[in-house]
Amino acid sequence: MTSTRVLTRHLETPSRAVREIEVTVKLTKTGEITLGYILRGELDRLLIPPPRTPCRRDGLWQHTCFELFIGAKNDAEYYEFNFSPSGEWAAYEFRNYRDGGAIEDDGLDPRISVRAGARTLALSAAIRLDRLPSFQLDVSLSLGLSVVIEENGGQLSYWALKHPPGKPDFHDSDTFALEIQRPVDGVNAIAYTDKP
Repeated sequence: MTSTRVLTRHLETPSRAVREIEVTVKLTKTGEITLGYILRGELDRLLIPPPRTPCRRDGLWQHTCFELFIGAKNDAEYYEFNFSPSGEWAAYEFRNYRDGGAIEDDGLDPRISVRAGARTLALSAAIRLDRLPSFQLDVSLSLGLSVVIEENGGQLSYWALKHPPGKPDFHDSDTFALEIQRPVDGVNAIAYTDKP
């Protein structure tokens, strides 16, 4: 079962090049989450990091970058993943709002693939949730899906499922707007709901 959502641009960060960003989320019974981001727009007006050897790298969010924030429902602890079109990635663990740092576990190594066309950039990433020690198999998850876009002049726009009041802030728990109920006790369905 999958869920597809369209991200919205933060009102204070205009973009003339991006028409739409869509994200498809799939959680398997084995605990792997896969994300499929599709950006539609004028790619020649965007600064898209070129392919590099996949590795962990900090600061990816300062340029065009696809992101996932994930935490257990009603819990302050959460994780952040950054996926660059270059193939580079980063993972962070937070005990509370912005209180944490990088995860040094190479076993997290997400599988990232990128396809670019004239007007479409597609990035997919897969993460094994069993590599995140704080999640039990039967916990409900809250996801924040977001993207940072850098245009040719260096201007950034911020896209997310939901934006809190004020400046863009993907760490705000209000942006973790997609809830996933994982299957338990023989129930095969995975439920996706939008947080009010």
